[in-house]
Amino acid sequence: MKKLKNKDLQRINIEEFKIAKKTPITIVLDNVRSALNIGSVFRTSDAFLIENIILCGITATPPNKEIRKTSLGSTDSVNWEYVENTTDAVQQLIKEEYYVIGVEQTEKSTLLTEFELPEKPIAIIMGNEVNGVKQQAIDLCNEVIEIPQFGTKHSLNIAVTTGIVIWDLWRKLNA
Repeated sequence: MKKLKNKDLQRINIEEFKIAKKTPITIVLDNVRSALNIGSVFRTSDAFLIENIILCGITATPPNKEIRKTSLGSTDSVNWEYVENTTDAVQQLIKEEYYVIGVEQTEKSTLLTEFELPEKPIAIIMGNEVNGVKQQAIDLCNEVIEIPQFGTKHSLNIAVTTGIVIWDLWRKLNA
């Protein structure tokens, strides 16, 4: 097996990305503190042609040195916007008929492995590294999902969690 070089991968350019059919998922980042995590979410969103990222509250916005470090330029390809209040962003998504999903551990959360796709665009709310998704945003969700975990820790890094959730939803959407 020969390892491929970047030129062999035949990736699309930014202009082609902008006009490509997008995966009907919007990511909402609710007060994410780490710009490195934000950049990683952009990079994963680029990989799966995610429709949009909404940055809320204290979440840093491009241009930002730490975002740029992990995004590797994907802030130029992935559509994004800033909305100060997460609940305002979620309420707008509800008006636009998105199925809003919080990614959080709650008393009635659905395991990601058991989640069934709705027949409408999806918005995923990812929370702060310490406090998770705000309760006010959870209260607006159609459903809350969580990733099954079997070790001693209670949570995963937000960038890792976003990657797992996007991959699972992308796989289900393209099955």
